[in-house]
Amino acid sequence: MKALHIITGLGVGGAEQQLRLLLRHLPVDCDVVTLTNPGAVADGLRADGVEVVHLGMAGNRDLAALPRLTRLIRTGGYDLVHTHLYRACLYGRLAARLAGVRAVVATEHSLGDSQMEGRPLTPGVRALYLAGERLGSATVAVSPTVADRLRRWGVPAPRIEVVPNGVDLARFRFDPVARLRTRRRLGLPAGAYVVGGVGRLTEGKRFDVLVRALARLPDDCWLLLVGGGPEEHVLRRTAHRAGVADRVLLTGERPCAADGSPGPDLPSLASAMDVLASPSPEEAFGLAAVEGLASGLPVLYASCPAIEDLPPGAAPRARRVTGGDEEFARALAEARASAGPGPGPRTAPEAARHYCVTRSAARLMDVYAAALHPPVVPGTPGSEFRMTEPLTRPSADPAATVHAERPARPGRARAALRRARAALRRVRARTRTLPRWSALAAAALAGGLLGAGYGLVATPQYTATGYVVAVPTDKSDPASALGFAQAYGRVATQLAVLGDAQMWAGVPVTTLKESVRTATSPDAPMVSVTATSSRPDQAADMANAVSRALTRHAADSVDDTHVELRTFARATEPTEASSASPAVTGLVGASAGGLLGGLALLVRPRRAAREAERTAAAVPGPAPASDTRGQL
Repeated sequence: MKALHIITGLGVGGAEQQLRLLLRHLPVDCDVVTLTNPGAVADGLRADGVEVVHLGMAGNRDLAALPRLTRLIRTGGYDLVHTHLYRACLYGRLAARLAGVRAVVATEHSLGDSQMEGRPLTPGVRALYLAGERLGSATVAVSPTVADRLRRWGVPAPRIEVVPNGVDLARFRFDPVARLRTRRRLGLPAGAYVVGGVGRLTEGKRFDVLVRALARLPDDCWLLLVGGGPEEHVLRRTAHRAGVADRVLLTGERPCAADGSPGPDLPSLASAMDVLASPSPEEAFGLAAVEGLASGLPVLYASCPAIEDLPPGAAPRARRVTGGDEEFARALAEARASAGPGPGPRTAPEAARHYCVTRSAARLMDVYAAALHPPVVPGTPGSEFRMTEPLTRPSADPAATVHAERPARPGRARAALRRARAALRRVRARTRTLPRWSALAAAALAGGLLGAGYGLVATPQYTATGYVVAVPTDKSDPASALGFAQAYGRVATQLAVLGDAQMWAGVPVTTLKESVRTATSPDAPMVSVTATSSRPDQAADMANAVSRALTRHAADSVDDTHVELRTFARATEPTEASSASPAVTGLVGASAGGLLGGLALLVRPRRAAREAERTAAAVPGPAPASDTRGQL
């Protein structure tokens, strides 16, 4: 068996790390395709011997990625395709079907009540998700809570399988030696009480609640946040305003562990913590909380389906906290008071074994077997013709052989095929009687629907623009200011400027390089700095950061140029998206469809005339009369 996993990106994230961990325990020959961002997890997969292909998808609107993905699946000869995360599920399911792969499994990692992977759950997102879901064989939910959400959405219950995320329990076992070594490396005081938080630093995780709660705790309490993300600079500002900046440690996106284990070096960091807190109000599983349990930590959480789905009392050291920083501060103070002096021995509760990764891998193999060989329902045509073919997994465990029943080709299939062909002929006969303009209307309608769907799935983009102006000094003149404004507009997107701007923007230089554009006027000494992002606040931050870096760059050489750059207008957070709305994309699609339909109408009469000529040539005409003259 050969399987292909398709995922939106391979940066350091929960779904990405879970994929790598599962591939280490799945007895299947697997390859991986990442649509975007081949980050640290991609390097780790390659180190594990897994082939990783970067599709180079530019964004949600890069429809050219679909034929590339389809061609890759077809040439790879895969028996099964497994998709992860929203964009990969949409493109991967369709590409697998176009490539002729019928066994398509998708894992839903991040479905909440009001958002999915940070995007709001609008009716358009939901409709597109349900349309793509029907192209698959099964949808895997990482928790019963997610399964219930899928059923409420309208996904049929028989198509949903629950396979929880897995944890390598042996890796997360508490290590007192690693605790001392890690604390010393981080510069933590010997008696510090460390509150830990693990996850992407995004607005939805609400790590700012922990920063403000820390201000309500004694001075020997520290906060250790493990992860990177767009909110890192916001959290640093929050810590400064709360007066706890010297007690907040942010690790950023950490590389894989030294032993090559998937994900950042979380086990040693968890050993250095005294309690794990997860203030996120909406989670699909809560992997960080489960990893905290596996390390023997007390866990405070706002939402964690993985713990809430356990039997009552199965995780006695896990406690749900509702509210904001005041409630979390009170809960953290109580957890510290009950801990006693020193870390003491730590053991994982028995409930943590429920999420052992080997157990999750075995359950996923059962889903694969059912997708590859769906059972035959008794009473259906062909149910009396059955043959059994074992699907053997290469595993050291003799019990790791999965047997699935594969139906033989039924004898009634030919009759069903004849009926289908007859129905198709009837449809074609009816369409010939339709007016000629019907093709034009159908093409316009199809193009409009496709265009509107494209507009719904595309991530909205926001644009913010700031302005800087060149001002001559006493030793210069307006003409020189105009010339230097043109020059500074050209260097604004160079590495020398963007390298400084990344500190204030909180994003890498590559993101600034892709997202920021500048323009100058031929008759005004002004430079416009425009930034585009999926977040309005980030678009404004990037534009202002580049403007600030450019003015500082000009200040370093003002003695030579005799021209100053000053901020003329700061970029403000946009209130409306600059990208096309679904209505606009639908109109464009309808126009394109109408154009194609019109071309089809122009070609159709010529084709009909050629067919008529061929028919006339094929039918023999009347035989010429025999000449009987001279025979009488």
